[in-house]
Amino acid sequence: MIEPPLPPGCMTTVWNDDARFLSSYFGHFNELLYSSLDWAIRDEDGYTFILGRTDDVINVAGHRLGTREIEESVSSHPAVAEAAVIGVQDELKGQVPVVFATLRRSDGDPAESAAQMMRTVTEQLGAVARPSRVYVVNALPKTRSGKLLRRSLQALAEHRDPGDLSTLDDPNALEEVKRALERGADAGG
Repeated sequence: MIEPPLPPGCMTTVWNDDARFLSSYFGHFNELLYSSLDWAIRDEDGYTFILGRTDDVINVAGHRLGTREIEESVSSHPAVAEAAVIGVQDELKGQVPVVFATLRRSDGDPAESAAQMMRTVTEQLGAVARPSRVYVVNALPKTRSGKLLRRSLQALAEHRDPGDLSTLDDPNALEEVKRALERGADAGG
């Protein structure tokens, strides 16, 4: 357990907003702790296992799934250049995985590639991890440093405002995702 005081310069506050810092990083604890927003479990022997980022774990019909594992499964398909998986709210299952993928070549049928991606996930991870929808796009939205903007993908898929996009590298990538969502999934749903 990491408790304040933290080392000098280690997130002592949010610039000009001490209240926001306290509510964001300490507000969801009964006692004062530091939150890294990583998901972890502690076994009966007291060992802690880091499972990943909390925003990268989705709850599908009571099963906690890591979006990273689904992305790795989708990316193992030879036609896939890059993939991003998000959890989208679902009335029946709580959340469902949704895939946005770019293909290595554009000469194939996107619907067939998407169906193959779904089969690959089902074979490797099981039916519970099967994406509900697959969108084949030409580009994925990223920051200037190359990090995928998953929160923006999720917001657009759930018809919400994508929020602050000041770090977006290529605005055309976000427009590509919007067009894909408007035309419908290449497979699923």
